[in-house]
Amino acid sequence: MTGRWIRPFAAMLTLVVGLFGCLAANADVRDIRVWQSPESTRLVLDLTEATEHKIFPLTSPNRVVIDLANAKMLANPDNVELADTAVSGLRTGHPDKHTLRIVLDLNETLKVSSFPLAPNDVYKDYRLVVDLKRPDTAQSVSPVKQAVTEISKARDIIIAIDAGHGGEDPGASGPKRTKEKNVVLAIAKQLEQRLKQEPGYTPFMVRTGDYYIGLRERTEKARAANADFLVSIHADAFKHPSAHGSSVYVLSDRGATSETARWLADNENNADLIGGISLDDKDDHLRMTLLDLSMTYQRNSSKRIGGDILKYLGKISYLHKRQVEEAAFVVLKAPDMPALLVETGFISNPEEERKLNTVAYQKQMAGSIFDGIKDYFTDHPPGGTLIEARRSTPAPALWRSYVIRSGDTLSEIAVRNGIGISELRRFNDLDDDQIRIGQTIKIPNS
Repeated sequence: MTGRWIRPFAAMLTLVVGLFGCLAANADVRDIRVWQSPESTRLVLDLTEATEHKIFPLTSPNRVVIDLANAKMLANPDNVELADTAVSGLRTGHPDKHTLRIVLDLNETLKVSSFPLAPNDVYKDYRLVVDLKRPDTAQSVSPVKQAVTEISKARDIIIAIDAGHGGEDPGASGPKRTKEKNVVLAIAKQLEQRLKQEPGYTPFMVRTGDYYIGLRERTEKARAANADFLVSIHADAFKHPSAHGSSVYVLSDRGATSETARWLADNENNADLIGGISLDDKDDHLRMTLLDLSMTYQRNSSKRIGGDILKYLGKISYLHKRQVEEAAFVVLKAPDMPALLVETGFISNPEEERKLNTVAYQKQMAGSIFDGIKDYFTDHPPGGTLIEARRSTPAPALWRSYVIRSGDTLSEIAVRNGIGISELRRFNDLDDDQIRIGQTIKIPNS
């Protein structure tokens, strides 16, 4: 009898001792980083080991206290960059010999939450993530979509622009350490400027700076903004540096359609684990039901928009595939709006990394995406929008003809009619300011 139980008991005792041994190890704080977004502040502690922690808010004044068991502070709190964040100060102390206390002084009342993260391929240390969030506020750039027939009451088409990765999640890196998160944000901002200059369109930036947003949260932000379309911009990497070219993806019900697409889809979805949110418990059954009901229509619309974008991408970039591909990207799972993911190139390819780092190419890439979006919505404008109203309004109400005479210049015509020369060029599909006598151009009515 004794022999039967000694070995299992000894094994169990070894396990318990091992667990307590892990908890007793020093979890020194190597580094502290703070990321600020419009809605929240994220604090990340790099730890040498996993450790227990307690966290609680205090008021009068507002502050958050973080207690780490068996920990020492190796980082210098004075070196933590807190400018333009909700954290006004960071202090450390020791309430007892076994506890490191970190106190965050706050500029406002915030909700606090925290979770630990194990090491991964990007971050070799254990991490403790602390999120400080403002009360929920609805982000909307347009009233609810409705039928509108008068141009004066028509709304803009809202394009949600999602720059992939950000903050704690750098995305892919190039041979010269170019970070994907920086390149795609630059392209997204160029696309934003093009849309701002185009009558009938309003851009909505899902990410405006260097901070992380969860994949599902990106889609929710676009939906909260009443977006008519979501484009997610990336510049990914592949295991072979020879891989190159641009691609456009829509959501696939069956998964990826090629080995490259499957690898890229897994890589993007894992961004939530890198950025600090596990996907294991995020299955929203109601959302999936809604998605199933409307996905066929949305996917067909997405494919048509993707085809228009590919047409222009092919003029400035080699296309990895000449047709719209399908992959299981989480950010594309929007039940009620078309959504695309554009891979602007492989940042792991030295030549494409070089091009993606130039402002000129970023503008070209944004222009190609813009031209594809404009082509689609010119032919398929959503109800109640200015673009739809213009399609259904007789031409004389929108513009009048003018025949070029001797001595005319495009700039003088623009000034005489109180419009910008760039608008006049766009209205007439002119590549430059060259005009000829006898040529008929259209002048938009104010």
